[in-house]
Amino acid sequence: MGYLELGIAIVAEVVGTNFMKASDGFSRLVPTGITILAYLVCFFFFAQSLKTINLSVAYASWGGLGIILTSVVAVLVWHERISLPELAGIVLIIIGVVLCNFFSNAR
Repeated sequence: MGYLELGIAIVAEVVGTNFMKASDGFSRLVPTGITILAYLVCFFFFAQSLKTINLSVAYASWGGLGIILTSVVAVLVWHERISLPELAGIVLIIIGVVLCNFFSNAR
């Protein structure tokens, strides 16, 4: 159940981050409200996932996958460009998340 809760936390974090951009510096009420709600959901489910997943593995996954998904949304929705060095950094993050998840001694 921990990885399902972590997945919900990651998706909620990506939603919250994108609505934060849409809030225009918290000057738009609806996107601001969605941002706050999404982050509440995010932190609730992240905390629940920590009951069964090691903190270092959960945080690496949450942060890494959040960065990757947010970057994808930034390109698709916000039409932002990703440079080659940024793409290389994202690939390194993917490698780090995989290493943390598959080779962690914590169970």
